Amino acid sequence: MTDQAIALSPEPIRNTAAVAGQWKLIWWRFCRHRLALAAGVVIFLIYMVALFAEVLAPVSSQAYDSRYTYAPPQQLRFAGYDAAGQFHPLYVNGYSMKIDPIALSRNYVADPAVVIPVGFFVKGEPYRLWGLFDLDRHLIGPNEAGKPFYLFGADRLGRDVFSRTVHGTRVSMSVGLIGVAISLILGIILGGISGLYGGWVDDVIQRCIELINSIPTIPLWMGLAAAVPISADPILVYLWITVILSLIGWTDLARVVRGRFLSLKTEDFVIAAHLDGCSRMRIIWRHMVPSFMSHIIASVTLAIPTMILAETALSFLGIGLRPPVVSWGVLLQEAQNILAVSSAPWLFLPGLAVIVTVLALNFLGDGLRDAADPYEY
Repeated sequence: MTDQAIALSPEPIRNTAAVAGQWKLIWWRFCRHRLALAAGVVIFLIYMVALFAEVLAPVSSQAYDSRYTYAPPQQLRFAGYDAAGQFHPLYVNGYSMKIDPIALSRNYVADPAVVIPVGFFVKGEPYRLWGLFDLDRHLIGPNEAGKPFYLFGADRLGRDVFSRTVHGTRVSMSVGLIGVAISLILGIILGGISGLYGGWVDDVIQRCIELINSIPTIPLWMGLAAAVPISADPILVYLWITVILSLIGWTDLARVVRGRFLSLKTEDFVIAAHLDGCSRMRIIWRHMVPSFMSHIIASVTLAIPTMILAETALSFLGIGLRPPVVSWGVLLQEAQNILAVSSAPWLFLPGLAVIVTVLALNFLGDGLRDAADPYEY
């Protein structure tokens, strides 16, 4: 057989797969899942938005201008001239205001005669990035500070919905991430103890899981969240909501871990660890958990959307996070008023961020679950 025929034959590929490790095989299978790859890119970008929210948002989450209450979204335009004949590569049109003589309300419409130049990395409202760096540059904004710039429109106080949505990304995504991290620790420890010890310990833990699962989720969330004092510090409320979601969300993962431990505890490598004198916790964390870590990663990825939706629902109902904390759920509280939504439908735009994030996380979780399946080819 010639060298070219050997190179083209599938035998080298099969030999490579035969000696590849578990994580490399999972990565190869995951790369074949195009939708999951695209979802992974979207989730990475969303977390970058959360990390650099102050840079990406044109203004802070609390900045307001009462002259532009319920101002509609402005459309970015390319290559135009102002009244003086000066060329601008990127700009938005200003507003002209009219008073409705019947409703006595202010109505804003785009005024083509008013050109507001827009630039990148413009100087604007100062901020402290990560509490370490004093900066005043924003990714996008009007070249002249103070000019109206509302890509997603304004709310009832004249606050920029786009900037608040960007800032809300940090809170909503971190609640999901921290909540799942706490649930992961509880699920692995309690599920591992239940599956490894068995007997009455297993019975007690499983009955506790069944008790928690038997209570309707939303009333349980509402009851626990309502116990948080209204006058509590916003940071304390954030921590309480995260803990509440974690204490309820660990049960499914614990059952998955228990099932895996029941099937693994009779394996030779676990018995060898017992005979070698390893403690129970060392056997759990150093020998058993790494053997099905890929399944845990897939389960965790699918659990994050549940946490995000739970925080959004609680905040929307007014018993979760509260102003001045900004999250997607807090922003959607503005959409509870039918009169406001009928005249300002752009208040629903933070909900679009929730939909995109939840769908992307579900697609990513499906791809990881398929890739981690040892029977998937």
